Amino acid sequence: MKRREVYLGVDVGSVSINVVVIDDQNNVLEKIYMRTEGKPIQILKEAMGHIALRMPRSVEIKGVGATGSGRQLGAAVLGADVVKNEITAHGIAVLTFEPDAKTIIEVGGQDSKIILLRDGVVSDFAMNTVCAAGTGSFLDRQAARLNIPIEKFGELALNSKSPVRIAGRCAVFAESDMIHKQQMGCSCEDIVRGLCEALVRNYLNNVGKGKEILPKVVFQGGVAANVGIRKAFEEALGYPVIVPEYYDVMGALGAAILSKRYARNNISKFRGFDLILKQELKSRSFECNGCSNFCEIIQLMADGNTVAYWGGRCGKWAKAPEYPREEKMA
Repeated sequence: MKRREVYLGVDVGSVSINVVVIDDQNNVLEKIYMRTEGKPIQILKEAMGHIALRMPRSVEIKGVGATGSGRQLGAAVLGADVVKNEITAHGIAVLTFEPDAKTIIEVGGQDSKIILLRDGVVSDFAMNTVCAAGTGSFLDRQAARLNIPIEKFGELALNSKSPVRIAGRCAVFAESDMIHKQQMGCSCEDIVRGLCEALVRNYLNNVGKGKEILPKVVFQGGVAANVGIRKAFEEALGYPVIVPEYYDVMGALGAAILSKRYARNNISKFRGFDLILKQELKSRSFECNGCSNFCEIIQLMADGNTVAYWGGRCGKWAKAPEYPREEKMA
């Protein structure tokens, strides 16, 4: 029986690990969004376990792509064929499904990005990794303080009749201002709406500063599920904001698409589900004293044996993963 060829993409982020499986026509067959919980290796293995259970035995992984802040870790664990940064992965995913898009707004758990697309390519981008006020983690903390499920945050914001203005330049000041508004007796709906608008102002004044934001605008990342944030972006920009179907896993989707290009003329390095799940994988870091750069080197070990290093600025610690591959079925 002919085996069905599919492609796997993984986005290892600071807050979540996303996995996508696509076919040759870019149809999404499976997707998984899991919280990292500070345990990227363990959660990545759990995600791969779920994928292995969902995919039929007749499926063959022809290509694997890795992206995200933890892309090197994900690539080493899985045996990735393509390793790309988030800008490239998000850009290719949007251009594949929304080819006329001009702007990508991406708000994740720990950082935010803006990507400008012109003539079918990424022409410019910016990221905010300094302040949490423009990220999803900021909303998570405030939702917990208000005792509101984060899933209900956006809907509550839409019920606001008179939103309050909350300082959004700094996460600390925003939290203090929110508490002050509570003490003044402002309603929960108005405070939540004010928080949504504060996040959008922070994003546009920092990440989007000096950028020509043109429609069609695509909004993605985990925060795109928040209808209150989407509404605030639309009001601030003055035109509709599109949230794609797979808004929460677009990075992984882009990585899978990129791996498909690699697979045309190459054999995949994918290690196989069985080996990934049964091996004990651990990582540690140490400082290299070989020069004045003092690079932080990451070491990955499988069953106690070192299989990969990364993190150095020179080639001293460049080491491709070295462990046995799973035998392919006939």
